[in-house]
Amino acid sequence: MTENDLTLLRIDKSGIPIRSLKKKRYILLVFLLGLLIAVGFLYKKGFLTPAIAVQTASVQKIYPSQTFTILNASGYVVAQRKAAVATKITGRLMYLAVEEGSRVKKGDIIARLDNEDALAVKDQALASVQTARFLLEQSRAELTDATLSYNRSKELVSAGYIAESEFDTADARLKRARAAVQANQSAVSNSQAALKGAEVTLDYANLRAPFDAVVLTKNADIGDIVTPLGAAANAKASVVDVADMDSLKVEVDVSESNIEKVFKDQPCEIHLDALPSERFAGRVHMIVPTADRTKASVMVKVAFDALSPKVLPEMSAKVAFLLREIAEAEMQPVTAVPATAVVYRNNQAVAFRISGDRAAGTPVTPGRRMDGMIEILSGLNIGDKILAAPSENIFEGTKVKLAQ
Repeated sequence: MTENDLTLLRIDKSGIPIRSLKKKRYILLVFLLGLLIAVGFLYKKGFLTPAIAVQTASVQKIYPSQTFTILNASGYVVAQRKAAVATKITGRLMYLAVEEGSRVKKGDIIARLDNEDALAVKDQALASVQTARFLLEQSRAELTDATLSYNRSKELVSAGYIAESEFDTADARLKRARAAVQANQSAVSNSQAALKGAEVTLDYANLRAPFDAVVLTKNADIGDIVTPLGAAANAKASVVDVADMDSLKVEVDVSESNIEKVFKDQPCEIHLDALPSERFAGRVHMIVPTADRTKASVMVKVAFDALSPKVLPEMSAKVAFLLREIAEAEMQPVTAVPATAVVYRNNQAVAFRISGDRAAGTPVTPGRRMDGMIEILSGLNIGDKILAAPSENIFEGTKVKLAQ
């Protein structure tokens, strides 16, 4: 083939349509544009960005008083007036009128010991009193007769009808009668005192309530031997333990380093572990003027503003010492979150819940601000996990992770 033949080699483009090329370019351009849109969407939704480290908080129910609490302490409910009701004599328990939880009034008979021997002593003393009274009446009658005889003898001796010796005999008889009356009066008093002693000894068999109280424990039962000291084998010292329920107070130990935050009549809020849904108002009754060197603490007694029958001795309690009195509107618990958890997006209050590894924006209705917390009226539920302080680059669907 010659050089002239090579110049004849050409690609014939007349058969390729121009419209087909333009169509392919248009499809490629649309694909690239769609790809860019998809990438932008994924980026905006956080699928192409690393997870943001965040701090979390929980939606919780709090009492408003928690926001102005300056100190917390733990302790127990203690009856300030209580007694172990025991006896002064030894005897067998014959009667028991109470059980745990029984309410008694001051002077009520709680129990009775075998008292037959004391009853016999009382009967003997009563008989002695009656005998002494009879002898006193006899001596008084003798005194009356001696007085009349003395008066007659005095007149007769003055008139010279009787000898002086007879008058002297009448005078001596009168003196003896007077002495007999005095002696018998003393005997009556002595026998009455003996009777009183026998009655007191007999009453020792009756165990009476020392004050208005509630029976806490029953330590003996009918048939048990009860002694003053319980020294004998199987003998009981106290029959029941009672407490004045109106004297209940909470005793807590406050660290020496914090005792300066506590003062008399300071408002407090009492929370009992046995009654988790209730709070009781109280105030500082007393700061005990001594410290416990083993615990480096000072005992503080907190009185209830109003006692409830649900409150029982020895219940464990927590006391919050407050900066101020609790207002009426602050008595009920509220749903609250940290104030930093609520942000505004497009003039709408929003909190970001954590859903899996994503942030989910939730519109909320905020209420009162309470010292770092804010009340949530609607939008969140107790226990929800939320972002504690969402930044400006947090939005719906942002991938998040817990900060280390």
